[in-house]
Amino acid sequence: MTRFSMMMAAALMLLATPALAEKPADKLSDAQRAQVQEIVRQMLKDHPEMVLEAIDALEAKEAKEKQDIEAKAQAALKSKTAELTRDGDDGVAGNPKGDVTLVEFFDYRCGYCKSMVDRIADIVKADGHVRVVYKEFPILGPNSIVASKAAIASMRQGKYLPFHDALMASKGNLDEDAIYSLAKDAGLDVERLKHDMTDPAIDKLVAKNKDLAKVLDIDGTPGFIIGEQIIRGASDEATLKQAIAQARAS
Repeated sequence: MTRFSMMMAAALMLLATPALAEKPADKLSDAQRAQVQEIVRQMLKDHPEMVLEAIDALEAKEAKEKQDIEAKAQAALKSKTAELTRDGDDGVAGNPKGDVTLVEFFDYRCGYCKSMVDRIADIVKADGHVRVVYKEFPILGPNSIVASKAAIASMRQGKYLPFHDALMASKGNLDEDAIYSLAKDAGLDVERLKHDMTDPAIDKLVAKNKDLAKVLDIDGTPGFIIGEQIIRGASDEATLKQAIAQARAS
């Protein structure tokens, strides 16, 4: 037993004494609470290394929890490859027949996602064999949901990519007026778009993407899947290229 564990055991033993056991811990009198605090204070004073032991124990626990979460995410990645890379409802860019697929979970109102646009485009253009799959993942409020639903609905008019690019290139507040204005500029029939957006299938697709992100431990945007790698957050070009090379070699 570590000294930290001994300290906690001593405090619990004190709470278990007849004088204190009559009341729950949160019902202790001021005097009783002070007595417990004084014992703990004295033990820490006599054995300051207990603090380091407690920190080490906490760090070890957090590291184990992180390892467990990552292991579950990797297992989910292997079991859901088809959903991630070959869902016919997702937008696709780059080389449709590419030998490596880069999957991006993104939000149209995410500044970090916007910062990745040119970086990804440059990689795709230079490589020539990368297929990009866009996973609509609106997590930044109601306007994000409207933008994603509009983008998904735009597929029915064959305008997803130009509309997607316009949304990602937009500056300032991306509210409903801005979204529909960009849709019109992209050549979409806005009234038809609004009607198509009411299809429950679009809500189901968004919900499915959110479920995928959850099991992959992607809780922010952007998030990338390349081969067997999960990259959370904005990434530099070298990291993405390395992941593509590793996926191609596997």
